[in-house]
Amino acid sequence: MERRTRQRDVIKQVIEGDDRPLSIHEIHEAAKSKVHNLGIATVYRAVKELSADGWLRSVNLPHAQVHYEKSDKGHHHHFHCRSCARIFELEGCPGHLTRLIPRGFEMEDHDIIINGQCADCSTKG
Repeated sequence: MERRTRQRDVIKQVIEGDDRPLSIHEIHEAAKSKVHNLGIATVYRAVKELSADGWLRSVNLPHAQVHYEKSDKGHHHHFHCRSCARIFELEGCPGHLTRLIPRGFEMEDHDIIINGQCADCSTKG
């Protein structure tokens, strides 16, 4: 059962308004501009509830905080900026990965993560 609160609605708006997975702290910072007294615990609670409801899914990347994105997005991969730690979505999939699988193995799923510097960070350096 979804609890409708102003805080939860703002958190959903923040997630919907960004085209990339967001960390709890990024969600909190963006939502605080609309709900000034929003606490980090409220964000954690809302993210947990939205995940349990199936509206949100976690993006778990090695060496990075957990990020969250809407669960209705199709199959895609991610780019991790090592400078600013933001995560970006990559369109599509190279496919045909079964040729990389050792003989006798069976692929069930895959994730591709590209690491580097985002456009903002690469122009700073």
